[in-house]
Amino acid sequence: MNSAIRALIVCTNHTEYKTKSEKTGLWLSEATHFYDELSDNELPYDIVSPKGGKVPIDERSLKRKDNTNDKWYHNPEFRAKLENSLKPEEITPSDYQLIYFTGGHGTMWDFPDNERLQAITRQIYESGGMVAAVCHGVGGLLKTRLSDGSLLIENRQITGFANIEEKLLGLTDEVPFLLEDELRKQKAVYRKSIIPFLPFIEVDERLVTGQNPLSARKVGKKVMEEMFEK
Repeated sequence: MNSAIRALIVCTNHTEYKTKSEKTGLWLSEATHFYDELSDNELPYDIVSPKGGKVPIDERSLKRKDNTNDKWYHNPEFRAKLENSLKPEEITPSDYQLIYFTGGHGTMWDFPDNERLQAITRQIYESGGMVAAVCHGVGGLLKTRLSDGSLLIENRQITGFANIEEKLLGLTDEVPFLLEDELRKQKAVYRKSIIPFLPFIEVDERLVTGQNPLSARKVGKKVMEEMFEK
């Protein structure tokens, strides 16, 4: 166990689409598959959300047969952290060397404009820590600025949920923006897999991003490789 490293996992509180009655929330595997990689190193972790308290789970992500979801969703400690997530105001950034933004469509509403999460991200990154995100959770990095005023993601190799993937899900008109478009507007060097919904990550020094839900484990694996190589 490397007690010097502690991870902060960021999850959404938002559940509503624009018009659909179906609820969104955290896409569970984006938390469990990532953490499954961290657990091999017995890394301590906390879960934070914009409002704190219970993290809603996208029901569609619970319906799929997934042994890793079953393992962690029924783990008392992990479940308790999801049910009682911390508020950003309760976080001391210097306690963490890694911040990871999970996805789920809900993140598109409550991640991008959260200034406290942006400040936490900046402090962890500028202290030499790692920043990671997957799928729609990459939206949490859209407006994060470093101390010199520059955008964290500007001119950085980034991936995130692709326009074609949103279109294939039929949710293009249900979300407040298209992540791929916004990443490009922020001058990120956006890349994606040729085939939608396959695992794909981008690594740019201490910034690791994954394109879609199936990329979460790959992000976790890469983050652990980078952190334990030092």
